[in-house]
Amino acid sequence: MHAFLLFVIILLCSCKNAHNDHKTSLSSNKRQNQQLKHSIIIQPFDGLPASSVEYVAEELHKIYSGNIITKEPIPLPNTSLNQNKTRYRADSLIRYLDDFTKEGQLIIGLTNKDISATKGKYPDWGIMGLGFCPGKSCIASTFRLKGKNRLEKLFKVAIHELGHTQGLALTETNHCPEKTCLMRDAEGKDNLDETINFCSKCKPVLIKAGWEIK
Repeated sequence: MHAFLLFVIILLCSCKNAHNDHKTSLSSNKRQNQQLKHSIIIQPFDGLPASSVEYVAEELHKIYSGNIITKEPIPLPNTSLNQNKTRYRADSLIRYLDDFTKEGQLIIGLTNKDISATKGKYPDWGIMGLGFCPGKSCIASTFRLKGKNRLEKLFKVAIHELGHTQGLALTETNHCPEKTCLMRDAEGKDNLDETINFCSKCKPVLIKAGWEIK
C-alpha cells in the first residue's frame, strides 16, 4: 500500500513538472518571438498628406504586432537630389534614413516626391520605392501611383520595401517571380492591382521574423 501511494505521489509530481516545463517552453518561445521583432519607424517627409501616413500605419498594425512608431514629418535633404535637381535619389535617402535607425529598428520613409535609382543602363530610373536587402531602411513614394486606390498601393509599396529589409527576395533579380506576390518586380510599371499577398515562399520568411501575415 505504501509503495502504491509513493508511486502515485511520484507520478503526480512528474505530471506537474512536465506541465511547468511546457509552460516555460511556451513562455520562452513567446519571448524569443518578441525578440525577433523589430520596432518599425514610419518617417514621413514634408508634403505627404497625414492621411497617407495614417493609412500605412493602420494597415501595418493589422499584420505586425511589434512596436510601430510614426514620427513627425521632416524635410527631404537637398543632398539627395539628382544632378538635374528634378528627383531625389532613393539610395541616398535610405542611407540618410539609416542614420536615424538604432539597433532593433526598421525605418520606412514616405514621400510624395519623385525618387530614382540606377537601373542597368539607366542612371536615373524613376521608381516607386527602394529598400536595402537585407537592411534596416527603405523608402516608398506616391509620385508614380495612379488611380482611386493610391493609398492601398502606397501600403503595398511600403511592405514590399520592408520585405526587402527582412531579406526578401534574395534572387537574381531581387524580386519574386510570382505575379500575385507583393515581392514581384514592378518592371517599370504600376502592376500593384495584380499583387494580392506574399506567396508561399516569401510569407514564411516574414512569419519567422515575427510578422503575422494571413
